[in-house]
Amino acid sequence: MTTTYTFDVFSSLDGFGGAGGDWTGYWGKQGPELLAHRLAQYGTDQRMVIGANTYRLFAQMLAASTEDSDVRDPWVTRMRELPATVVSSTLDGPLDWPDATVEKGDAVDVVARLKAESAVPLRSHGSLAMNRALMAAGLVDRVQVTVFPVITGRTGLAPVFAGAEDFDLELIESRTLGGDIQELSYRPTLHP
Repeated sequence: MTTTYTFDVFSSLDGFGGAGGDWTGYWGKQGPELLAHRLAQYGTDQRMVIGANTYRLFAQMLAASTEDSDVRDPWVTRMRELPATVVSSTLDGPLDWPDATVEKGDAVDVVARLKAESAVPLRSHGSLAMNRALMAAGLVDRVQVTVFPVITGRTGLAPVFAGAEDFDLELIESRTLGGDIQELSYRPTLHP
């Protein structure tokens, strides 16, 4: 039996995972409904799977933050408390993450093994390049895109699907959060 793998990502309407300039986290659009929903999603037993670059980014953001900053929202704290596998050929443990292990090797091989062995669902937040490779290998069961109501054409960073293969997407769930944030969940299938 294999468990499910969810690629969970934030995006601007024009497909960027972040922005420079004077944009803040969540593009300044977060509210209580979004944050409560995120906390509920991360409240169930699951294992995080992240790449080395995303791990470094999270570790750096958390180290530079204070208890009152947006970076330490309750769902982020909960995500960090979940067991995690960091896929990396460059990192060695121990990591500054309470229950994280480093898995050396190709992400496709690591995640295929985790899907076969894990008793809980797998989830990845961010880790764009790794998740594009996992989608191409058919290992992503669900792509959950939270679309924030912004266009960051001039300042956009990290195009979410740049360099990805072509996929057909089946919408399996959608919801509106805070009036104008869309959470869209799809089942991806590699387009022939």
